[in-house]
Amino acid sequence: MKSVNVPLRFKPVYQPYIWGGDKLRSHFGRTDTPEGIVAESWEISAREDGMGVVDGGPFAGKTFKELLQDHAADLLGEGKGDFFPLLIKVLDAAKTLSVQVHPNDRTAAEYGGEAKTECWYILQADEGACVYCGLKEGVTPEHFKDAIEQGGVEALLTELPVTAGDMVFVPGGRMHAIASGCLLLEVQQNSNTTYRVYDWGRVGADGQPRELHIDQALQVTNWDEPPAKLTPAQPLPDLAGMAREKLVESPYFFLESVTCEEKATLPAHPKGFQVLFVKEGSLSVSANGETVDVPEGSSVFLPAACGEVLLIGNATFVRVTEP
Repeated sequence: MKSVNVPLRFKPVYQPYIWGGDKLRSHFGRTDTPEGIVAESWEISAREDGMGVVDGGPFAGKTFKELLQDHAADLLGEGKGDFFPLLIKVLDAAKTLSVQVHPNDRTAAEYGGEAKTECWYILQADEGACVYCGLKEGVTPEHFKDAIEQGGVEALLTELPVTAGDMVFVPGGRMHAIASGCLLLEVQQNSNTTYRVYDWGRVGADGQPRELHIDQALQVTNWDEPPAKLTPAQPLPDLAGMAREKLVESPYFFLESVTCEEKATLPAHPKGFQVLFVKEGSLSVSANGETVDVPEGSSVFLPAACGEVLLIGNATFVRVTEP
């Protein structure tokens, strides 16, 4: 059976949620987007509700699920099983998202749903853009329920102004909302469980208010955590001559910003797969006789079996690995 040891580009899975905009076209110049609102691009996904399909190369047309069933060790590394643990997206928030929360590992096991810890790397932000991340100190479930009824939820949330290059870490159990004007890369656990508690009084495409999940949200919210802050970048030693810095580290993912100048050999990662998202510039990525082009604003998946990978181009990219 042929080894999956070459770089893989997946066709983005676009989601037309009502809060989306057109920055995937206008900012990154994507020409494959559907007409109208585009809220999310699922870049690397093995989920049934947004399955990635290989775009070009020897495995063109194969779904991520099919590859995982037959080549899990090649893709993820030996002894990892066939479950891809992450979901990687680009989000364009032309309008503010609902106030929501996701379960963490403990509360998902207790109450159901899929655990979801995530992070947001800001790619572009309009003047005055912000995110809401966590509750202000002293907020109780009773305070929050009253605020929902009275339309005063925003006053209980921690507001973080953001600009390009900022990182926001959102563990499961933390109430949050992405405000309008943010274009960001989201890396999260492989989950799509969202408990919506407040939707700013708007209605869905059918003219009706969108469903809320207040009881579930109150169950899984961490009411005792301190107010959130931005996660500062930290210098790291050069990687194969490339400058880099750590963006965020969690039990589920490790993100770093890496800058390639003309040419570099990216080593294999000891934990398995790598995902590269090019935030500025463009790259040519080669391994084992296969080369793919990765333009600005797009992603490439590097299976564990790739080994060393040749990078050619001038680009800064976000590298996503398991910690």
